[in-house]
Amino acid sequence: MKYCYLFLIVFTLLAGVENSTAQDLDPRAYARVPVNITVAFAGFGYSHGAVVTDPTLPLEDLEATIGSPSLGIVHSFGLLGKTAQVNAVLPYAWGDASATISGTRQSTSRSGFGDMRLRFSWLLLGAPAATIGEIAKAPRKTIIGTSLSIVTPTGQYFPEKLINLGTSRWAFKPELAISQPLGKRWLIDFYTGIWLFTENDSFYPGSSVRKQDPLGSFQGHLSYNIKPLMWVAFDWTWYTGGRSTVDGVEMNDRQSNSRVGGTMVMPVGRRHSVKFAFSTGAIIRSGADFTSISAGWQTTFLGKQGKSVSKAE
Repeated sequence: MKYCYLFLIVFTLLAGVENSTAQDLDPRAYARVPVNITVAFAGFGYSHGAVVTDPTLPLEDLEATIGSPSLGIVHSFGLLGKTAQVNAVLPYAWGDASATISGTRQSTSRSGFGDMRLRFSWLLLGAPAATIGEIAKAPRKTIIGTSLSIVTPTGQYFPEKLINLGTSRWAFKPELAISQPLGKRWLIDFYTGIWLFTENDSFYPGSSVRKQDPLGSFQGHLSYNIKPLMWVAFDWTWYTGGRSTVDGVEMNDRQSNSRVGGTMVMPVGRRHSVKFAFSTGAIIRSGADFTSISAGWQTTFLGKQGKSVSKAE
């Protein structure tokens, strides 16, 4: 029973916010866009791989497969003369995992809604609020931006079960970013942020308290414009920290991992585009060592493009 408990603890890594959010690879998240634009998107992600655990645990060949469709919406607007955006994403997920525990192969599965994710971003320098026409005429500049991401405890969660798609807690990530154009086609992005977590006071078997240390997150992206609205990117992320405790007992799950990947965006007509992404673990010391692929469809709705509210920088 103790070994089964350990296995289920590990499986929570597969759906927990500490991994799914820290592993995000999101190039051009701070790109300048026109104000009063709304983008609706739908996507599907598929991940398969192993989970790296403490070698002293009696677990072998721990593997998992996760599918995750999602729906989301993004809206841009002007805030104090600068470009700002808000977005919301609602994921659904199902997963299967198996491992050999003391010589016996065991498996389990879950399906349901995950935690909703919200994000607010604000471009502080280099991106005054502007219309499509103004952006088309403006030279590319260095952009400095900031954001706040929030993961809400809205996902499927059963306190009496160890395996859950929701986390029964809030998570917040303030982030600072710089986006630097290189010539007419190249762009370098770098983001640094930190995930902060509230307690889960209904952890298995329903009365335990799970805490988690802050988790640092760093991203770098190098992208190239093939033609207007069509681009490719090489992506990298590193995340570290995040050790957890359950009822005051410290877990051996501190992370110091990195991932690499690629992204491609292609226009489809005037208002639509498709996005493809791939990523895999580069250095994984603890947690999910997954290879992931995703595809998404975006539709843009253009609001009224009135006179810009910005001032020249």
